Order: sequence, then structure tokens, then C-alpha cells
Amino acid sequence: MWDRPQALNAIANALFAAALLALVWAAFELAARLPIFPLREVRIAAQPVHVRRAEIEAVVRQELRGSFFTLDLARARKSFESIPWVRKAQLRRQWPDRLDVTLEEHVPLARWGTLGLVNTQGEVFHAQFDGELPVFNGPPGAAKEMAIQYAYFRRSLERIGREPVQVNVSARRAWSIRLDGGTALELGRADLEGRLARFVQNQARVAAVLGRPIEYVDLRYANGFAVRVPELARVEAKERRK
Repeated sequence: MWDRPQALNAIANALFAAALLALVWAAFELAARLPIFPLREVRIAAQPVHVRRAEIEAVVRQELRGSFFTLDLARARKSFESIPWVRKAQLRRQWPDRLDVTLEEHVPLARWGTLGLVNTQGEVFHAQFDGELPVFNGPPGAAKEMAIQYAYFRRSLERIGREPVQVNVSARRAWSIRLDGGTALELGRADLEGRLARFVQNQARVAAVLGRPIEYVDLRYANGFAVRVPELARVEAKERRK
């Protein structure tokens, strides 16, 4: 090889190019860490509804480390997503000294028992909320399924002017609903849509016949349902005591 000048020149040129590239990269890394590239501005794309300004400022002040070039975007994103009401955060550098932040907030759909909240994607999260929400009670991992069923229950009950204020599902996937006004509906584990449709179709007629508020409806029958009326239950209990 030593008697082949062209090969030696090619190797020398390659080594020179590699050395130059390493030198340029080292210079870039050094320049990027110099105080001449500070991150001067953090811009939030839209005004959050639930996220407080103090929470954002705390993340900016305590978690954002580095210059425009050295800021760890993945770590910064996780810091913003640690804020209770933030579902997702997107970060983008804007030359020469700005960080643009877009925050996607949780949209509350229901309360998860007494432990947290459920968003419209069926995800459980933990944050403070004082507004009125329906309550979901179910086993771990059931929130997404309950959010989907709740949407169906709500659409169906709108036809009779009622609304589900509590949805329950047991570990064996037995469903029940409590309506505004207090009526409880027992749906069981199968044919939830058909059983609820049967109640919606017959509720007005049954209420007119009884002439009293209905406390409980058991829809786990093939061709009908059973109801419990508070006044009648008290009368029956009184008769049994005689």
C-alpha cells in the first residue's frame, strides 16, 4: 500500500475530513453551552382553563435547565405533564431563544369513586375539581369501558328527560345506574342496551299507572322488568308486621 500514492492520499483526505468534522462538532458543542444562547422566553400556546399560572411558573423556574440548544425536551415535557390537569405537553424550540409549549388539559367526564376523576378518553387522573359530575364506581381498569357505556346511557335517557348521575360496574361486570331523582336501574351483565331501551320505552306508561315515584327497577328479565315503589314497600312491610 505504501507504494500506492493515490491510496495514501485518499486515506489522508478521509482522516483530515474526520478530524475537521470532529473539530467543527466540538466547536458547536462548546458554542451551544456558552451563555450567548440562553433560553429567554417560554410561551404557552393557549390560556389553560384549569392549570394555574403558578404551576407553570414553578416548572419553568425549577425544571427547565440548559440553554436553547442543551435543554432536554423530553425531560421538560414530562415536567409539564406532571402538573395535575395536564394530559399531554408538546414543546418546540423557536430560534433564537424561545420555547413554545402547547398544553392539552384533561376534560373531566366523571368522578372515579372518591379517589380521582375520569377524563373524556376514559383515563383516570387526580386533580381538584368542585363542579358537579356523575360518579363512576368500578374495578381498576374499567374507567374507559365505563366512559363508553356512560355516553350510550346518557343518549338513551335523554329521550325521557333523565340523566345518569352514577354508573356502577362490579368485578363480575354487572352494571347498574342511578338517575337524577334517585331511581336505581339494575341492568345486569348482558344486553345492557336492550334492557335500557325497554325501560325508556315503558317508563312513562308505568309511572302513569303507578302514580308514584319509582325507587328501583330490575331490568334483568327476558320480557319485562320489576319495580319497587317506596310507599308500596312501606305498606307491605306494615302488613307483614301485623
